[in-house]
Amino acid sequence: MLNALTHFVAVILPGTNKKYFFATSMSDLRPGDDVIVETSEGRGMAKVASVPVKLEAYTSDIPLKPILRRPTEDDYEAEKLNRDGERAALYVAEREIKRLNLPMRAMNAHFDLEGSKCTINFSSENRVDFRELVKILSRELDCRIELHQVASRDRAKMIGGVGVCGLPLCCSTFIQDFSSVGLSLAKNQMLTINIPKLSGHCGKLICCLTYEDETYTEAKREFPRLGSLVNIDGDQYRVDGYNILSRKVKLTAPGDVKNVTLDEYRAYERRPLRQTEKRSPETDGGKKADPLRQERPKPERQSEPRHDQGRQRGGQRGRPNPQGNKGGHA
Repeated sequence: MLNALTHFVAVILPGTNKKYFFATSMSDLRPGDDVIVETSEGRGMAKVASVPVKLEAYTSDIPLKPILRRPTEDDYEAEKLNRDGERAALYVAEREIKRLNLPMRAMNAHFDLEGSKCTINFSSENRVDFRELVKILSRELDCRIELHQVASRDRAKMIGGVGVCGLPLCCSTFIQDFSSVGLSLAKNQMLTINIPKLSGHCGKLICCLTYEDETYTEAKREFPRLGSLVNIDGDQYRVDGYNILSRKVKLTAPGDVKNVTLDEYRAYERRPLRQTEKRSPETDGGKKADPLRQERPKPERQSEPRHDQGRQRGGQRGRPNPQGNKGGHA
């Protein structure tokens, strides 16, 4: 009979690095202690990963399962026998999968504490009809069999390995929940879109693309937008790229490429986009100017008198008509 539950702790189940919370009445538990818990895969041994916290501080809506007890000597002996049985179960599963020619690969096997249930994880690109396999394994291992298909990232997490950075895979060390990783993260960090180089052991995009994405997004606010124009010595340059780590901006113009610092770009940016240069009166495009042409004033445009106005003025002054006044008044 369990005592009144007063605290909760985080525990790590065998074969995983994910933390699960369980309720307990033992306030003296410490990280590293072994406990017996009840999970969906049956009763098993887990390891405590945190100090006990008052139950009033638990804010999640997920109900807490209780920690049953501390393990006994019989539990440790049963756990040792189960580890040996898991290796044998995995060998039998791989043998039968090959014999049945199934498109799947067994990853690991896990017995519950009583040895009455065996869970086998496998990976496959497609759905697999493994009903015949379950019947064979149940008869061979003399226990209840459950087969679970795992995704490619979970497969890499179970197997482990070393990444391109030279360190153990993040998924097999500290990542507990996988987040979505898309090409937009690589584009935001201005990386070359090379899928093989950006993929991890699982065949998916590497999870570490998410680590610096927020930092790149914040740093890019200081840089100009791609395609912006800036004036340098009377020529227009276009922003074609920039390097956030070195804080340099790439500027291109017809026949010229410049890599300037961000401070230099800001100084150029304060100049007008089109700047008219004042030329010396002695030179005009490298040629000697004509002083007479420079000093010669432009003639003023004079309006020509209208003919009808001239005839009207001539009629008023009484000019004689050289052909006679044939049209005069009688």
